[in-house]
Amino acid sequence: MKAIRLRTEYLVNPLGIDVQHPRLMWNCEGGVKQSAYQIVTDNWDSGKVETSSMHAFYPKELADRERVNWKIRLFDENGVAGEWSESFFEMGISSWEAKWITGDYKVNRNDRYPVDLFRKEFKVESPVEKARLYITACGTYEARIGGEKTGNFYMAPGHTDYRRRVQYQTIDVTGLLKTGKNEITLQLADGWYRGSCGAWGLKNQYGIRTKILAQLEVTYKDGIKNVIVTDDSWDWCNDGTIRFADNKDGEVVEAFRVPLFRGKAKVTKHSVRPTASNNVPVTEHERFKPTLITTPARKKVLDFGQNIAGIISFNLNAKAGQRVLLKFGEMLDSDGEFTQENIQLKKKNGYTTPLQQVEYFCKDGVNEYKTTFAVFGFRYALVETEAEFKAEDFTAIAVYSDMEQTGFFESSDELLNNLFEATVWSAKGNHLDIPTDCPTRERHGWTGDAQIFFETAAYMFDFAAFSNKYLHDVYDLQSGNGKLPQIAPAGGVDKYMNAMNGSVGWSDVGILIPYRFWKMFGDESMIREFYDRMARYARFMEKRCGKSSKIFGEKIKLSEENAKYLVNAGQSYGEWAEPEDVCAFKWQDFVAPHPEVSTAYTAYVLGLMAEIADELGHGSDAEEFRSYSEGCRNAYQELVSGGKYTLDSDRQAQLVRPLALGLLNDKQKEYARKRLIKALENYGWRLGTGFLSSPLILFVLAEYDIDSAYKLLENKEIPGWLSMPKNGATTIWENWSGPFNTQGAGLGSLNHYSKGAVCEWLFKSMCGINVDGENRFVISPRPGGSFTFAKASYNSVFGKVESEWEKKDGKVAYNVVIPANCEAKIILPGGTELTAGPGEHFFEE
Repeated sequence: MKAIRLRTEYLVNPLGIDVQHPRLMWNCEGGVKQSAYQIVTDNWDSGKVETSSMHAFYPKELADRERVNWKIRLFDENGVAGEWSESFFEMGISSWEAKWITGDYKVNRNDRYPVDLFRKEFKVESPVEKARLYITACGTYEARIGGEKTGNFYMAPGHTDYRRRVQYQTIDVTGLLKTGKNEITLQLADGWYRGSCGAWGLKNQYGIRTKILAQLEVTYKDGIKNVIVTDDSWDWCNDGTIRFADNKDGEVVEAFRVPLFRGKAKVTKHSVRPTASNNVPVTEHERFKPTLITTPARKKVLDFGQNIAGIISFNLNAKAGQRVLLKFGEMLDSDGEFTQENIQLKKKNGYTTPLQQVEYFCKDGVNEYKTTFAVFGFRYALVETEAEFKAEDFTAIAVYSDMEQTGFFESSDELLNNLFEATVWSAKGNHLDIPTDCPTRERHGWTGDAQIFFETAAYMFDFAAFSNKYLHDVYDLQSGNGKLPQIAPAGGVDKYMNAMNGSVGWSDVGILIPYRFWKMFGDESMIREFYDRMARYARFMEKRCGKSSKIFGEKIKLSEENAKYLVNAGQSYGEWAEPEDVCAFKWQDFVAPHPEVSTAYTAYVLGLMAEIADELGHGSDAEEFRSYSEGCRNAYQELVSGGKYTLDSDRQAQLVRPLALGLLNDKQKEYARKRLIKALENYGWRLGTGFLSSPLILFVLAEYDIDSAYKLLENKEIPGWLSMPKNGATTIWENWSGPFNTQGAGLGSLNHYSKGAVCEWLFKSMCGINVDGENRFVISPRPGGSFTFAKASYNSVFGKVESEWEKKDGKVAYNVVIPANCEAKIILPGGTELTAGPGEHFFEE
C-alpha cells in the first residue's frame, strides 16, 4: 500500500504557510485497509502509528522559513509496509526587514495614474543554496528578476480587505539568479486597492496610495545570507509602457516607451502586518484560439467559443504608433453585433463601467502583448485597428484560482452534460481568490452565492484551502454585535447596501460553510477555529427573534409564545430573484425583513449551531441554540398555518423552504408535498423558485417523488436549468432569460454560477455519492426520468469514489468503485443494501 496525493493543509508542497502544527494528508493506493502509517522528517519520526486515518498533525514547533521534508509509508491490512512517498512544506515569515515603499508623486483621489515601476540591482555570489522572495502589495504587483516573472500568481497578492488583512506570497526564485550582477523590478498597479470595485466601479475603496513590500533572501551554501529589501534606495518611475491599469476597465499600453527610472521610491507605512494566505494561487489555465467573425456592420470580432474569465495575448507585426483597441464581451446582440450592454452600467453623464478593454499603441515591428493587471469576462473580442492581423495572432487565457478539478459527471442527456460543464466554467470564472457573482459587472464576493454553491464547488474542485481563505474574508468584517456581511471583501459596496448585512441566507455563510466543511471533508478545524465568532453571529440572530421593524415589519398575529421567536426585524433579501411572473420584484424587497424566510433560516442555522456546539463540547451553548431553533420552528409552523404565508400557495419557494429545512409538523409536511406538485403542474413543470430555494427543490422532490424531480430537471423551457444549454450557454446565466433578457442593461451577466448549484444534486442524488464521515461513503443512486445512464466520480479527501448506473433490458446495472482504505454503505432503489470495501462492485436490479 502506498500513500498518494500528499498534501499539507490541503496544499501540494506549499511554500510560505503560517499554520503551526499543520495537517499532513494523503490517500491510499493498493491494498484494502491502512492498518498504520509512519512519517519521518529530519527531526521527527512518528514511529508506527496504528490507525486508518489519512492525516496527522506535525507535532514540532515550527520556526520562520523552516522547511520540512516529510516522507510516509503505509502498512496494509496484513501489516506489510509499502514504499515511501515524499513531500514537503515550508514556513513563511512573521517579521519583515523590508519597508513599504510607494511612488514619488502626490496622489489626487480623483485621478488615475500609470503603473509604478521599482528597480534594484544586487550582486550574487556563487553557489546559491536557495533564494526566496517574500512579497505583497496594497494594489496588484508583478515581480521580475533578470526580466523573468517570479512565480505564477496572477493579480497578486489577491483580494482581501487590505485594511484588515494583507496576504503575501513566498516565491522560490533560486533558478532566476545568476552569479554576479542581478536586477529585480517590481510593477505596481491599482488592483482592488485603489481601482474599480463593485457594480459602479467605485475607486479608492481601501486606500488612495498604492504601496509594495518585498524581501528577497538569498542563502548561500556556506550558510551566509544576503537580504535585499524594499526601501528608499530603490529606483522608481511611472513612465513605463502601461499607462493605465484597472482590474475591470483594462489597460492602456504604449509599447514604444522605455522606463527611465529617474526617481527614487518613498518609504511609507501600512498598519496591517502581512500574513500567509494558505491558499492556492491565481494562475493562468486553458488557452483558446478564436475564429474571426465579420458582423453585419462590418466589424471584426474574435469568437473564442467559450465564455471565460481571463486575459488576452497577441503577437502582431505593426508600425510604430498604430493603435489596437480590443473590447471584451459575453455576447452578440440580436443583430449579430458585438455588445457589452448586458454587463455595463451607465450614468447620464456618460460614465460607463466596466470598460473591459485594452488600448495598445504599437512599436515598430513585432508587438507581443499579454494583459498584466486586468481580468475580463468574455467570449468575444471586438478588434479595431489599422494593423493587419489574423485570428491566430490572438489567444484567450483563462485565469482563476488553481483548484484541481475533482468532480466529473456525464449522462445520456447531452444538455445536462453541457449544463454541468457550463457550471464548471462559471465556477472557474468566478473563483479568483474570492468567490464572485460574475467576472464582469460586480465581481463582488456575495456571501449568499458562496453558501448555496459550497457543496457543488466542494464536489467539483479541491476546494478546502480556497473556502478557508474566504471564510477569513467574511469574519474580517464581523461587527461588534456579531453581524456578518452580505459581501466580503467589502470594497465596492454602495453605502446604502450596508443595511443588508446580516441578511439571512447570505450572512449565514459564517455558519453554513464551516458546518458543511466539517461534513464534506471530515475536518473539524474550521468549526474549532471560528467557533467563538460563529457563536457571536448566532446570538446576533437570536436578538432579532420577537422583534419587528417599525416601518417595514409586517403586522403578524401569533400566539404569545410563538411571537417571541418570529423574526420580523432587519433588512433581508428574502428568497430573491423568483421569476417575474411568480413574484415580481418591488423596491420594498430591499428593506423588508421577510419574516417567513428570516424565521425559517434562523431556525435552521441555530439548529446547525446546536449540533456544532455539541460536537465541540459546548453543552450550555448547544442547549441555548437548540431552544431558539425549536422556538423559531414552532413560530414558523403557526406563521404558515394561514394568512399571507399559507402553504396553500403556488410560490414554489414557500413550499420548498420548510420542507428542505425540516420546519413543518407531519400534517403540514404531507400537505406541502402535495401542494408543491400542484404548484409545479400549475407552472407547467418549470422552475419557479428564486435564489435560495432553487438548489433545494430537487432534494425535496426526490425524497418522496423521484419522478417529479426528474420531470423538473428535464424541463427545457425558461425558466429551467436545461434552457440555458439549449440556448447555447457555455456558462451559467444570472437571469433565466440570459441573452434574451428584456429587463435592461446591467441585469444580464452570462457567467453567474449560483444557478449551477443544482449540480450538487447530480452527485448526491442522481449518482448517490455522499460523504458519511472519515473514510466512509453512502452510495445511493436514484435512476429516473428519460436518462439511460449517468456516471459521476469524486476525488474526495479520502480518495476517488465512482458511481455509475445504466438502464438496459428492463433492468438497471450499477457500478460502484470505492477507494482503498474506505468503505461504503450501498443502498439501491430495488432494496439492495450492503456495506462494501475497496474496489469495483457490480449490481443489477
